[in-house]
Amino acid sequence: MFESLKKKFSRTSDKLEEELIEEAQEENNLEEESGKKFSFFSFGKKDKKEEDDSESDVAEIPQEVESIQETDTSDNETSDDKDEKSGFWSFGKKSGDNKKESQGEESAEEIQEEEEPKKSHFWSRNNDEDTEESEEADEKTEEKKSRFWSRNKDNDSSEETDEDEEPSGMFSFITAKTISEKHLEDILWELEMGLLEGDVAMEVASAVVDSVKDDLVGRKIKRSNDITEYTYNALRNAVAEIIDIPGKSMTEMIEAKKAQGEPLVVMFVGINGTGKTTTIGKLANYYLKKGYTPVIAAADTFRAGAIEQVNYHADKVGVKLIKHQKGSDPAAVAFDAVEHAKAQGKELVLIDTAGRMQTNTNLMDEMKKIKRVAKPDLVVFVGDALTGNDATQQASKFNEAIDLDGVILTKADADSKGGASLSIGYVIKKPILFLGMGQGYDDIKEYDADWMLNQLFSESGEEVNPDEA
Repeated sequence: MFESLKKKFSRTSDKLEEELIEEAQEENNLEEESGKKFSFFSFGKKDKKEEDDSESDVAEIPQEVESIQETDTSDNETSDDKDEKSGFWSFGKKSGDNKKESQGEESAEEIQEEEEPKKSHFWSRNNDEDTEESEEADEKTEEKKSRFWSRNKDNDSSEETDEDEEPSGMFSFITAKTISEKHLEDILWELEMGLLEGDVAMEVASAVVDSVKDDLVGRKIKRSNDITEYTYNALRNAVAEIIDIPGKSMTEMIEAKKAQGEPLVVMFVGINGTGKTTTIGKLANYYLKKGYTPVIAAADTFRAGAIEQVNYHADKVGVKLIKHQKGSDPAAVAFDAVEHAKAQGKELVLIDTAGRMQTNTNLMDEMKKIKRVAKPDLVVFVGDALTGNDATQQASKFNEAIDLDGVILTKADADSKGGASLSIGYVIKKPILFLGMGQGYDDIKEYDADWMLNQLFSESGEEVNPDEA
């Protein structure tokens, strides 16, 4: 789910990292580190070990190197300090067995040949031959730095790494960098355009961008991993505020009404073709399995075949259907269903209404009449997540006409953009109650903001190329 949004979030982090590192290179304020380069989504993983790594952001130093530093500090303190800053470790000082342990399957002789130029860079600067080798080592260093910019395009790195690591590109700043507005101006404009392209509502895109800006400006950065972590947290916090609209769940409301000896009456509205009737069948099945007894009102007496359709779903899940003849008064059907539930001690009334465009004045007036007669506890808009910003605009119009209490989004499992899921509740200031997650009767899920947040900021399962995001 939401792969498009994930890529845009990851791209924002990559762009900010590139901006700061490029500026640091021009200032001679950059050095390469030996350590893990964490991916954007690695900070959202729940594994404790990985969380500890992401919080500390400390480059792992081989034990062999630590022992070298401990034994040689008295004689070569200055040289070792330079050695550590450059990110080159003098494994030539250790035995072949230790080299083999630190380098995997490489032999001690191969490591010796690879590291010899780096040793000469530190110990034999006045030797002409060693000076040439030193220049070669410097070129290799520059090569490694330049590979940061094309690490997703080149195939130079073939080593196997953990899912949340990249084989190279870990940098630190000699003097800590502070994120300023000028660093973010172009990056946040690109993020805002990307969100709008992903069918996120204008006011939501602006709110996300403003929140990220407030969170990041003034942050002091020491390592490249800090950039990724701070950007991840800023985006996650911004989205968390957007999608968490307070409101009671339908289940809580059923229990509250049950304590009063009354059924919970829910009226469903929306345009044609969003899956309103199928959603009613899913909800009837959902609450049957929770031990409640629903009844369905076939109040869509306008559309040909509507009564037969809802009757099919009622038979499939095994609930009572209250229906009249086609063309009869839909408000009367809704009223009879409520009276039936009260008489039979049923806890839930689900009222199906005719799909209508928000611009159809006559049908909108009919919907208001059903509400006056049935007096529903909840008026729920059913929208298609795949229609993106259209679903948000439709919900706004229905909310103006009839005052909605909540939203159900269908086809959320197939939504790669995520625009409606991110926007609709925030725009109309009403909670999302359920998400349709498939074709079966069991494929419906009570909305949970934490679950949604994890979906938006979890690993996508594929490598994200910033140039394609």
